[in-house]
Amino acid sequence: MVTRPRLRSILTALTLYAIAAALIGYFGVNAYTGNLGLRAREGIDARIGELTAERDRLRAEREHWQHKVSLLKPDSLDPDLIDERARALLNYADPRDSIMLIRKP
Repeated sequence: MVTRPRLRSILTALTLYAIAAALIGYFGVNAYTGNLGLRAREGIDARIGELTAERDRLRAEREHWQHKVSLLKPDSLDPDLIDERARALLNYADPRDSIMLIRKP
């Protein structure tokens, strides 16, 4: 039986290099395009920016409402302010009030 050890060793080495290159290529492609890859990271960063802006907006809205609620506490209520605001919202005037109508030119 005749064998060619030199040709066989060259083909074995080339096969191993080809398999290694295929594996490196596979992992490289997945590192770029996979669910947690570089391209997906851009989308995740954009989503983080959107959610941060929404969080800041909601914090500002929450502070606004907390301020309004704090005005309703008994120690901070001003009866004249409440009366004025209720009349403005209900479009109500007391019979003892003097009303002046101002015409716009």
